[in-house]
Amino acid sequence: MSGTSAKPTRRSTYRHGALRDALLDAGVAMAREGGGPQAIVLREAARRAGVAPNAAYTHFKDRDALVQAVARVALSRLAAAMLAEQDAITGADAARARFRAVGAGYLRFARDEPGLFRTAFATQRDVSAVAEPAAGPTGRSAIEILGDALDGLVAAGLLPPERRPGAEFLAWPTVHGLACLVVEGPLRFLAADQFDGLTTQLLDMIDRGI
Repeated sequence: MSGTSAKPTRRSTYRHGALRDALLDAGVAMAREGGGPQAIVLREAARRAGVAPNAAYTHFKDRDALVQAVARVALSRLAAAMLAEQDAITGADAARARFRAVGAGYLRFARDEPGLFRTAFATQRDVSAVAEPAAGPTGRSAIEILGDALDGLVAAGLLPPERRPGAEFLAWPTVHGLACLVVEGPLRFLAADQFDGLTTQLLDMIDRGI
């Protein structure tokens, strides 16, 4: 055995679409391992997929295209994390619990997947970019899941209808701000129990404010 690291087996053929998926999987892995979009390199994705660098350009015209694709995957996984938090709800007061679960899932994803969380918003220029192309397993994106939860508060009589318009853009920035502080700011050193306590306090504040 030599001391050199093993290289991936080079492949000359892929089923239709399989190479794109392999390159995208490699990009996702790099974002997770390297802490964000700066770690995504198209040539390295090709190396991991076992193809020549030129083959990658068949599916991604440049590095930015791969970063954008990874960002959509990250946003989809963010939506899935929020839905998973909602799926765990039991007991009464479901509308309020589903609303709070949106924020809890968002924050938990940021803490558990900091590289993907950073990547999720790396290429997004307006709110339309975080909607349909980045839908989760139910076909609803993170912003749509939040909107659904707010609509649920209205239906349950917990949020006056006249206060519903634009409520997404009050709750979302508040949760996102804490997520950023936890991922790359002065709160990144919080212990798990401290993070959970702060999450509860923040959601209480948003609940009261909404």
